[in-house]
Amino acid sequence: MEPLLQLFDAHVRGVVEKRDDVQLVDTTFAQLTTLHLGGRPAHTLRCTTRDAVVDIVQLLDKHNIPLLVVGGGSNLVIADGDIPLIAVIVACDEIYLDKETGELEADAGAVWDTVVSLSVDQGMGGIECLSGIPGSAGATPVQNVGAYGVEIADVLTEVELYRRDTGVREWVRSADLELSYRYSNLKFTNKAVVLGIRLRLRNDGLSAPLRFGELARVLNVSVNEIEARRLATTVRAEVLRLRKKKGMVYNPDDHDTWSAGSFFTNPIVSPEVVQHVRTVVEKLHGADDAAAMPCFDASGGRKKLSAAWLIERAGYPKGYPEDGPARLSTKHTLALTNRGSATTEDLVELARTVRNGVEKTFGVSLAPEPVWVGVSL
Repeated sequence: MEPLLQLFDAHVRGVVEKRDDVQLVDTTFAQLTTLHLGGRPAHTLRCTTRDAVVDIVQLLDKHNIPLLVVGGGSNLVIADGDIPLIAVIVACDEIYLDKETGELEADAGAVWDTVVSLSVDQGMGGIECLSGIPGSAGATPVQNVGAYGVEIADVLTEVELYRRDTGVREWVRSADLELSYRYSNLKFTNKAVVLGIRLRLRNDGLSAPLRFGELARVLNVSVNEIEARRLATTVRAEVLRLRKKKGMVYNPDDHDTWSAGSFFTNPIVSPEVVQHVRTVVEKLHGADDAAAMPCFDASGGRKKLSAAWLIERAGYPKGYPEDGPARLSTKHTLALTNRGSATTEDLVELARTVRNGVEKTFGVSLAPEPVWVGVSL
């Protein structure tokens, strides 16, 4: 850690002290993440403009100083103890709306649900199904955030990137990000930093098509209503209600929300694996449960299973393990939570137990969604 601190003092501290849009702050990753877990970085720099983010990342890279770019902290699992890197907080948060064209542009540091709320309040539709998702706007294209039948890929037009490998700052078309289920070619690479996003929304006040069964049912959408839409304000209110019921809207007073959201992605498997899983479920839980197993079409003739459903059927119910410092949420099995006194290792051990249990029971490997720093599954 000492050589890193010396490099910082020699090459970075003086630059920071001369800028109004960069602040040196004293914090831990436990204070920066929704899991409330993680140790202390060597230093933390808060950047309040896009230019500041570019300049600071460029400066740190020039002197080979390790860094971690942090947005809303809702998708990070970070080791305990001293973390030998500089945390760069993306705190630029301006949002620009053009109600006539339906174009929305947001700085990467804008709180995502603020982006959604503002768009809906201004009569724009398209992202209301993504209400209540914690984190920042800049994180949404990285893993193609999605919920209730909508993905950011449906509305994303461009992303402004700073490419760390080439030093180029540019706007990139969404088509160039290779967006798919919880994936973009930015994910896990650290080659580029998202500075801003542009979305194309509806300006008629109506929602995206309601294609998700649970949401459609509570909004009284008939199975015969193809591409049904409702007022975006109505859909947002219902999505927030559903997410809160599942503990998926962050609340500092509710430990069920001290999580990284959905911890595992829904596995995409072959039809043969689906049949194998059904057979196992029937042996363990009966024919009716096997017949009711959630299974959805995916690309290439493959099928998407429900990770939460598999976790429960493998023997890990809500709240597992009872009285553990890290537990599955009491509201949703897909969220791994810190009950207030957990360490990162407690959470990792729980994730490992659940992942291994599902694989042993069904032969299906669950992939974690969060970014891991200083620790691995």
